[in-house]
Amino acid sequence: MQIAVIGLDLAKNAFQVHGIDDSGQAVLKRKFRRSEVLPLFAGLAPALVGIEACHTAHYWGREIAALGHDVRLMPPQFVKPYVKSQKNDAADAEAIAEAVQRPTMRFVPIKSADQQAVHRTRDLLIRQRSSLISAIRAHFAEFGIVVGQGIRNVERLLALLETAGDQRLPALAAEPRP
Repeated sequence: MQIAVIGLDLAKNAFQVHGIDDSGQAVLKRKFRRSEVLPLFAGLAPALVGIEACHTAHYWGREIAALGHDVRLMPPQFVKPYVKSQKNDAADAEAIAEAVQRPTMRFVPIKSADQQAVHRTRDLLIRQRSSLISAIRAHFAEFGIVVGQGIRNVERLLALLETAGDQRLPALAAEPRP
């Protein structure tokens, strides 16, 4: 049994694998526990492996590629049209195996561990900044001062704090903290 293409559907505990040979026949349809996945790929000849891009896909992509496989990540919305029957792990793995072979498929580059760490940190900082901006806008809105959303409009609000002549803000609300 020479597997040419593998569709790997990632999940929390059990991963579904769908492997097909050069003629397109399914030769491996099985659910594996997380701990069994890397030993499975270590025992297989190098193959084209498709994985839907998700939170853990970059980790699994790096690990499976290190075993000699050609791993390609795909956005889930591009895999969805290839699901032939009711959505379940086995149907998803089969659709992934089908989609990864398409010549026009768009792929997501596998991020290194460093790139992934920077991406997560940046994402967290952006969410915190957005939360802070929303809180500032809400505080000003309580005094009838409303501006559009976005970071560029916060500058207008902060300029009001520096303008002593604006009577819409009570002195206590406009007073800078020591």
